[in-house]
Amino acid sequence: MDEKRKVVLIGTGMVGMSMAYSLMNTGGIDELVLIDLDSEKAKGEAMDLSHGLPYNFSKIKIYSGTYEDCQDSDIVVICAGANQKEGQTRLELTMINTKIIKDIALKVKNSGFSGIVIVASNPVDLLSYVVYKVMGIDKRKVIGTGTMLDTARMRYLLSEYLHISSDDIEAYVLGEHGDSSFISWMNTYIGCKSVIEFIDEKNLDMNNLNEIYNEVRNAAYEIIERKKATYYGIGLALNKLIQSIFNNSHKILCVSAYLENKYQHSDIYMGVPCVIGREGVEEVIQLPLNDMDQNKFDKSYNILEKIKLDIEKEISK
Repeated sequence: MDEKRKVVLIGTGMVGMSMAYSLMNTGGIDELVLIDLDSEKAKGEAMDLSHGLPYNFSKIKIYSGTYEDCQDSDIVVICAGANQKEGQTRLELTMINTKIIKDIALKVKNSGFSGIVIVASNPVDLLSYVVYKVMGIDKRKVIGTGTMLDTARMRYLLSEYLHISSDDIEAYVLGEHGDSSFISWMNTYIGCKSVIEFIDEKNLDMNNLNEIYNEVRNAAYEIIERKKATYYGIGLALNKLIQSIFNNSHKILCVSAYLENKYQHSDIYMGVPCVIGREGVEEVIQLPLNDMDQNKFDKSYNILEKIKLDIEKEISK
């Protein structure tokens, strides 16, 4: 394990800075470099965070930098790009952000970087694919945040409804981080008991669980309508992913990973449970899916695959 744990954040918007603030409070890294197209903003953010360090238990060196700082970093986190506007789907951002992320990926690659890239920019599954193709690095070392936040939202809302700690709820939102995502109820457990058995024993209504998932799917739209953007939840999710990598924890997280003969599909990034360690995605876990779930996964794949064809044209320019 490296003696110095260095993270480079590209994009100092609310998502990136929520992650930075979370990292500052939990510690676990030694160096945090902020890069932004607006270099003065990056300097200001670094100053603001650094001025709070005397009241913080962690000792982190925080400063603004350039792409040259990626060369010896362990992890690069990409949060740059256009933001999702009210009423706009994540997929509508695709071509705008493909150009931005392609340029960023090339600059990171040209720095001599050899670590792990985490992509949080939307649409995250497609942009993770862009980074993977442009940089040409090991597929395990490009990770999208995928359905990490969707999964957290699901566990939180199930916890509230069932009055069970979210720590004891195993639930995974699969597929696109977007409107075609779905939850596999057959792979959802309350402790060691299937959620289907659990609600049957408690005389609860399965329709209520489906309504909870609808809340998860629409959560981003509702938050954006109320406060114009979402950032705290994904900032914490990024922190969790970074800590899992550095600590080599072998934690199972629902990230956007490259599929290779998994879930009946290949050559695409989608949200699936993965074992995360020091080398990135150590294993893509194949959950058993019934016909209904597989059809939902296929639908999500088909939506992404269709748009991926347009992305590949942009990548090859």
